[in-house]
Amino acid sequence: MTYKGSEMAVYRDRYRVETTRLPSWDYSSPGYYFVTICTKGWQYAFGEIVGAEMVLSDLGKSANECWIDIPRHFLFVTTDEFVVMPNHVHGIIIIRPEDQLSRQSRFGPQSGNLASVIRGYKVGVKKHATTHRLAFQWQPRFYEHIIRSQESLTRIREYIVTNPQRWEFDEYNGREVDHRPPL
Repeated sequence: MTYKGSEMAVYRDRYRVETTRLPSWDYSSPGYYFVTICTKGWQYAFGEIVGAEMVLSDLGKSANECWIDIPRHFLFVTTDEFVVMPNHVHGIIIIRPEDQLSRQSRFGPQSGNLASVIRGYKVGVKKHATTHRLAFQWQPRFYEHIIRSQESLTRIREYIVTNPQRWEFDEYNGREVDHRPPL
């Protein structure tokens, strides 16, 4: 999958997708971040939509619980609206303004940013899958959007909450696409 604006680059004689992250932004900065995390190959691992409602599988329940637990593992984070869909998760992560030193851990300076939160979330869900011998993998990357206005936050919250109702028309429903949710 290639997102608009991403380009292939050669590094050590291998092709790789350039980052979609905003180069001038510090992703440990306080703020609201809208994230989308997809299963590898858009595998339907988390359940199914029945009558415009998400019915979670065992792994879907774990994905849901792991999201709720994010603030327990990352004390500088609050979570907002989120939804677990059959093959992806949408959610809002709020990095609170706190002393940067409180974010450091034995894992170094990369432990207090958005990527570390997503990594931790993915590890938690993957651990459940491995423990229960479920064939499951995440896409290696995730999509993020820095929410910069109350109007955008309101639109994104509505998008997340109503996502199961629009599943029939959702771009992640059964086909590989180049799509970013409307902001």
